[in-house]
This record gives sequence, C-alpha cells and structure tokens, in this order.
Amino acid sequence: MPCSSLAEKKAASANTLAARLARLGLRTDADFILHLPLRYEDETRITALVDARAGVAAQFEVEVVDSEIAYRPRRQLLARVRDDSGALLLRFLNFYPSQQKVLQPGARLRIFGELHEGYLGPEIIHPRFHVVAAGESLPECLTPVYPTTAGLGQATLRRLIERALTRADLADTLPPALRERLHLPEFAAAIHRLHTPPPEMTQAELEARDHPAWRRVQFDELLAQQLSLRRAYAARRARGAPRLKSTAKLTRSLLASLPFRLTKAQQRAWQEIASDLAQPHPMQRLLQGDVGSGKTVVAALAMLQAVEAGHQAALMAPTEILAEQHYRKLAAWLAPLGLEVAWLTGSLKKREKEAAIVKVGAGDTPIIVGTHALIEDKVEFARLGLAIVDEQHRFGVRQRLALKDKGLYAHQLAMSATPIPRTLAMSYYADLDVSVLDELPPGRSPVTTKLVSEARRDQVVARVHEACRGGRQAYWVCPLIEESETLQLKTAEETFARLAADLPDLKIGLVHGRLKAAEKAAMMSAFVANEIHLLVATTVIEVGVDVPNASLMVIEHAERFGLAQLHQLRGRVGRGTAQSACILLYAQPLGELARARLKVIFESTDGFEIAREDLRLRGPGEFIGAKQSGLPLLRYADLEDAALVEQARAVAEDMLHNAPEAAAAHLQRWLGGREELLKA
Repeated sequence: MPCSSLAEKKAASANTLAARLARLGLRTDADFILHLPLRYEDETRITALVDARAGVAAQFEVEVVDSEIAYRPRRQLLARVRDDSGALLLRFLNFYPSQQKVLQPGARLRIFGELHEGYLGPEIIHPRFHVVAAGESLPECLTPVYPTTAGLGQATLRRLIERALTRADLADTLPPALRERLHLPEFAAAIHRLHTPPPEMTQAELEARDHPAWRRVQFDELLAQQLSLRRAYAARRARGAPRLKSTAKLTRSLLASLPFRLTKAQQRAWQEIASDLAQPHPMQRLLQGDVGSGKTVVAALAMLQAVEAGHQAALMAPTEILAEQHYRKLAAWLAPLGLEVAWLTGSLKKREKEAAIVKVGAGDTPIIVGTHALIEDKVEFARLGLAIVDEQHRFGVRQRLALKDKGLYAHQLAMSATPIPRTLAMSYYADLDVSVLDELPPGRSPVTTKLVSEARRDQVVARVHEACRGGRQAYWVCPLIEESETLQLKTAEETFARLAADLPDLKIGLVHGRLKAAEKAAMMSAFVANEIHLLVATTVIEVGVDVPNASLMVIEHAERFGLAQLHQLRGRVGRGTAQSACILLYAQPLGELARARLKVIFESTDGFEIAREDLRLRGPGEFIGAKQSGLPLLRYADLEDAALVEQARAVAEDMLHNAPEAAAAHLQRWLGGREELLKA
C-alpha cells in the first residue's frame, strides 16, 4: 500500500475517534480524568456455569465446543461452550467475521455477561469475551465501565484514560486545612481510587455515592460551578450601567390608578428591583413567582422607573399569545399616564413592522413589547435601559444576551412562573439576585383538582355544559394537533369536532400553534370578550392567558404532560372570584412516572412544592432546560445535598478573594475555559 494512502487512512481513523470523543466532551487530559465510571464489573474471579444466576452479570472461563451461523429466525452467530460444571449457548445477533474466526472449537475464552433462559437452554446474548491461555492470571481490581457513545468501545476508553492519568496534572486545588475540615481526600487519591480501585475495595463501596472519593468529586464539581457563576456575577457588577433613578411620578400614578393594592411580596420585590436599577452596574435579577402571583405589575413598575430616568424598556416573551397578553395589559395601564406601548412581532404586516421599528429607533416609544422580533438585527433602540425576558427558560442563552446587548450594558430582569427550588437556585442561579413573589393577590379563588378516568368522559362533557350554560367559560386542552398512531392521543381538531357535535348550543373555539397569528389573536380576543363559551386548545395557552370568567379546565391525556405544564395550565383558571376546577382526564394503564406526576398535582397547589417534586422526578437538566440555558450540567453532585452546595458556595467566595490562582486552576480543570455562556 502506498505510504500516502496509509497515512490518509490513519488520519481518517484518528478524525473519527476524535469526533466520537468530542461527543462525550473528551478533548483534554483533564476531560479524560473527570470522565468517571458509571459502574464496575467484577472480573477478579471466575464463576462456574453451574453457579450462574439468571440476570446477574458474571465472568466465566469456558471452552468452545462448536459454532455456526444460523438463519432462523434471523442471521446470527451461535457458539456452544462448556466448563467442568455445565454448558452454555452464546448468541450474537450482530457479529463480525473476526468474531466467528475466534469462536472455533477448542478455543479457551473468558466471557462476561448476564445469563438468561433461552429457547435452547441457558444462554448469554452478546457477551464480552477474549481468548486466554490456560492458567492466565485474573485482574486484581474491579473493571470500570464508562459512559460511551456509538463506535467507541470500553477498551479504547480505558486505554485513553489510563494514558491521561499518567500525564495529567493532579495537583490539589484545595489547601490541606480545608480538606481536613471538610473530611475530603486528596484529589489525586480520589481520582485514582475511582478509575483504578485497589483490590480491597468492594463493588458496593465503589458504587456508593457517599464514598469519600465520590464526595471529593461531587464537592469539586459544585465548587467549579459556584466559582464560575460568582466570577460571572462579579464581572457584571464591575461593568458600568446607566443609573435609572426614580422620580416616582409615573410609578405613583400607576399605583394610584390600579383597582388593587400590591401584596407585601410584590412591594418587597419592587423595592429590590428599584434599588438595583439605581445602581451604576447592570442589574441581573430573577423575579420568580407562582402562577397568578402578579409579576406583570412589578415589571410595569420597573419599566416606568426606566422611562422616568429617560430610557426605554423592552419586554420579550416566548409566544405571541403571552406577548400580546402583556401588551394589552400594559397598554391599558399606561395609556392613562400618556405613555405609548409599541408592539413588535414577526406576524405584523411589513408596513406596520417597519413603522414600529422606526419609532423605537428614534426613541418615540419608551416601552416596547414583543417576541423574538425584538432581537432582529434591524431593530435598534435609541436608549434601551431595561430588558425584561418573560419565561426566560424558554429562550436560548444567545437570545437573552441579544436583547440585553441592544442597550449599552442594559439592566436585565428575567421572570419565571416556574418556581425554582432552593438547592437549584443556590447552584444554577448563584450568579443572579432573586426576588420571590410567595403570596397570591387577594380575591383569587382556590382551584379544585379532580382526577377522572377517560371512561367517564361523558360526565366531564356534561360538567362543561353545565358551567358554560351557567354563564362561565371553560378550556379543553389537548396535547397534539395531528394524529399520532403511536401515542393514540386525541387531537385538537378531533376534540373540537366531537365537542361541537356533543354541545351544539355552545359557541366553541379552537386555537393551536399552527394557526396564523391574526387568527390566534382573533380567537383569544373573542374568548376574552365572552363571545366563546368553550375554548379547545393545545398548550399555546399554557402561559399568559388571563380570563377571570373562565372557571373550568379539562386537560385531556393529563398523564402525558409534565408537572410544570400541568401547574401552568391549571393556573389559567381561578383568576376570578368564582369557584374553579381543573379536571385531569387520564387514560389507563398509567405508568409509574405518570402516576407520580398526577399524584403530586392532585395533592398540591403550591408551586414551590410542585417544583421540588418536578426536580426530583425529572432531574435538573430537564427542569431548567439545560440545552437552552448554557449552564454546565452537574454530572456527579446531587442537588438534594443542600449541605454540600452550601459548603461549595462558601469555599468559592473564600477562594475568589483569598486564593484566586487556585480558583483559576480549579476552573481550568473542570470547565476548561468553557465559561462564556455562563455570562447570560
């Protein structure tokens, strides 16, 4: 073979390996040493075939009796093996010619796998195996099994990790006194123990996450997260920002005109935000509160403070329905104060959109509400001082940055109706100041939640009819628009047609994400005006819909929804004084996770308690939308371990002030410079 061709093949092979490693985030020696085992397999002993237990992985030493390729029911490689105590069948549904070549009669193998009872007797499907010489010694340590990806075998990963362990800098970033106080082992000792466990360690010890070696890794991971977030926080506070000092003229006028008084929680949050806006560095605050806790009026007060200081304020929402809800509410509150609210979305006609962009750019409109259209390149603000992002977890990190960057170090307020559990706030939102609305405005009626089987659907339809004929309105929520044979879910179109046939005396509307924006707006306006009795909808109504006369919600196939969605949807009713109810229609049989979700939503209306359970059931990655957030996920630490999170927070603060070089080394080891998206 020509040298150039051989070199090209080697280069292609290396590129393929690099691509597979990159999928696992493995680029540097530090990445490899922190790629820790999922579990361990015991290859230190041989089990006789007669002692094998079904479903329990074990290692056997056997001799091949014969092998063949069978073609029924599909092409597969079968090998019969034996030891002094019994016989076994090895079955390979996918195999290479090299495997067939090895499995010749008389070959001596060590095989590892789980025994199952097959049609032809005991068998192992796709065992791991290799040829051995008689009397060959056994490994002294348990064998680590690493997270991997398609095309990347355990043997390759082990070899690369072993090499990295010999080259990597394992110097400790924690001083001995601190390690002693926290009862943590040295970093190098912990890492070697987890990758190459000593013979005396049992599998149970190694896989117990409270083992000192794992505790060291968990602490270090939390410490890296805290260091990165606190550094981002400090960097923001070091920047300059316009001081948005309040004259209180507009804010007092708004408060005087409102038909309600702020709750104590709203007053507290507003004072925290007002104080931040008056500072010479950018505010980065999260306003979180349960469904219906009154975040919009707090945002309105913040926007007015920006206007009083001579700047513009913009509010961006993830959906047009939610954005329009904010627009209508703000316009109604602020028009009497002589303030125009601009409306900017992608669905506007070209002439209207261009006119709005010109007015925003000229500074003629002080307050702007819209969707992603606000961050288009051609949208320029005259003097943006405050950027507000509602349902911030629904936006990508780049989108949130894009709005803030429309102003010169604009202040930013993020809002979320998904309450964040304390441990999650301590770890993932450590770089934010947080204001919490933990009480509901007076007059809100509690919502009764009922679990009803699909078999009683006719009774639910009758309940909806009764409520609507009594002057109230109702929602009927469906999870899909189009038919899905796999999930067999009712579609919005089907449900609309069926309810229209069952309830001919009611006016029924239909809204979903595929409707044109103008059609959605017209349908929602008709529902708000009580021209529609029953609104059939998908989850586009999950947030931002405020119809006090709607007192009944039916959620079809509730077992398919997440806890946060169910809680958000339920929050669309109970917004007036009438007794309200949410009926969760479910189909049998219920899976374990679905049953757990429905139990939580049935037993609790407390958004913070629901959020805690949601975090427990889903894990932090899904809860915060990690792909959107830009935040590094915790691989080893447990967020329920509040004490360890607290310790990491305290140590991070101390290291940043007193040992900045150690802090930098720790961050380099764990994040490798991948911190840029933490600054959102």
